[in-house]
Amino acid sequence: MLQLLPAIDLLDGRCVRLRQGNYDDSTVFSDDPVDMALRWRDEGAERLHLVDLDGAKVGRPVNQDVVRRIIAATGLPCQLGGGIRSEDSVRSTLEQTGVDRVIVGTKALREPDWFAEMCSKFPDQLALGLDAKDSMVATHGWLEVSQVSVTELAQRFVGVPLAAVIYTNIANDGMMQGIDQQTLDDFGTLADMGLPVIASGGVTTMDDIAALKAIAVKHPNLIGAITGRAIYEGTIRVRETIEFLKA
Repeated sequence: MLQLLPAIDLLDGRCVRLRQGNYDDSTVFSDDPVDMALRWRDEGAERLHLVDLDGAKVGRPVNQDVVRRIIAATGLPCQLGGGIRSEDSVRSTLEQTGVDRVIVGTKALREPDWFAEMCSKFPDQLALGLDAKDSMVATHGWLEVSQVSVTELAQRFVGVPLAAVIYTNIANDGMMQGIDQQTLDDFGTLADMGLPVIASGGVTTMDDIAALKAIAVKHPNLIGAITGRAIYEGTIRVRETIEFLKA
C-alpha cells in the first residue's frame, strides 16, 4: 500500500516550506514543529518525513534537538535528511535522534562507493535522496545541479540494502502545480529497477494522489508519497488521503 508521509521542513527551528528549494523563498507554517508533527500523527500519519534545511545548507546536521523532540512526542517512525555527508553524521543521527532512516543525497552522488558501503554497514536504514531538476540530480541543498541523471545514479544502487529512494523533482516542489508526466514516468522507471521508491515534489491535489496510487498498482515498489505545502494550505487533507490510499 502507498503510504502518505507528511513533510516537516526545519529552518531556524521552525516549520517552513521552500519553493523549488529556494532558501530565499520560504513560508513559515509553524513556530513549533513538534505541535505540527502531533497534528499529522493525530490525523493518521504513520511516518513523518523530516528535512534539516539548515543542515543541507551547511553540510552537517543542525536541527537534531528538534528531531529528538518530534520523535519523543509522536512516537512515530521518522526519516531525516539534510547535511548528512559522513559516516559519523549517519551514525550520530541514527543513534542520537531516534530516526529509523537517514537520507543521503549529495554525498551519495559525489561518492557512490562510499554510500554503498554505508548501506552495508547500516542495512535498510539509509535512503537515497534523489533530488532532481529536469531529471538531473541536484546537490548541496538543491543549490547545484549535476551532470548525472536520476536513473544513472539510481542504477548504481540496485541490489544495495537501501531503505528507500526518495525522488524529488525540485522544479515542482512547493509550487502547488502538481506532478508532471515525466516525473510520474520516472517513478515507475525507478520502481521497475527493483528500488523501493518514495515520490516527492509537486504532490498537490487528490488528482496527484490518485495518479500515484494507480502507478503503485502497476509498480508495487512505489511505496510512499511525501507532501508538504499542500497539507499546510489544505489542498490535501491527511486523514482523507490516508483513508483513500487504504481503500
